[in-house]
Amino acid sequence: MAVRRLIVAFSLLCGLAGGVAASSAAERAIVLASTTSTQESGLLDYLLPVVRDKTGIEVTVIARRSDEVLDGARRGEADVVLLHARPQEEKFVAEGFATRRYDVMYNDFVLIGPKSDPAGVKGKDIVTALKAIEAKGAPFVTRGDRSGTHAAELALWIVAGIDISSAKGAWYRESGQGITAALDAARTANAYMLADRASWISFRDRGDLDIIVEGDKRLLNQYGVMLVNPEKFPNVKKDLGQTFINWLISPEGQAAIAGYRVHGQQVFFPNADKSGG
Repeated sequence: MAVRRLIVAFSLLCGLAGGVAASSAAERAIVLASTTSTQESGLLDYLLPVVRDKTGIEVTVIARRSDEVLDGARRGEADVVLLHARPQEEKFVAEGFATRRYDVMYNDFVLIGPKSDPAGVKGKDIVTALKAIEAKGAPFVTRGDRSGTHAAELALWIVAGIDISSAKGAWYRESGQGITAALDAARTANAYMLADRASWISFRDRGDLDIIVEGDKRLLNQYGVMLVNPEKFPNVKKDLGQTFINWLISPEGQAAIAGYRVHGQQVFFPNADKSGG
């Protein structure tokens, strides 16, 4: 009986210790809501173990398109958001759902298209390219899903002076899916499409597609990070979330971002604005 009591006591002690450890781990965890491009490019799979090692913070990721990320954050479903949709991010701050926004990194968008280039726009600027694609009715695949990439594409049509809601026809095909599925649709249709460079480099089954337009300053793809306002949502882990942000924009975090490679190519370029903006 004495031995049994010892075994029971030891088991209870182990269970208590395990519960304390689990509780401690949960207390050092945050939820990061981010755009699908950071997930599908492999950046977060590379970066978050480094974050854990350096800060002790476990990060759970919710990867969605940008509008869904911000809608969820408006319901208090995340501690931190990391996006590439600056106008929407600035609106999020203006509405009081975050108090500050920090630039953290950038890459660029590229216009993908068939190597045969039926619209004859290879090497042109993005506005000239979009005008020619629309004029010729060359096949074009859009994300069509209110993602950051879709928002950037719609803004570029406006810059090109084209009301795409009126101009679109059978040539303008809506994918309504994530970046990988949309690129696959463009490959199948041998169509043009706007994509972020990281996702393009990560995309393997390219078929006859290639980069047609790149390097235009209007194709800059800026990423920002924000702490969800804990005054609106007391469940937000303010200190841990800010520690995570501070690490991302620190020299160490910026170097880690710069060190990420896809097929040997750097795909994100750090440019942290530590003052917030």
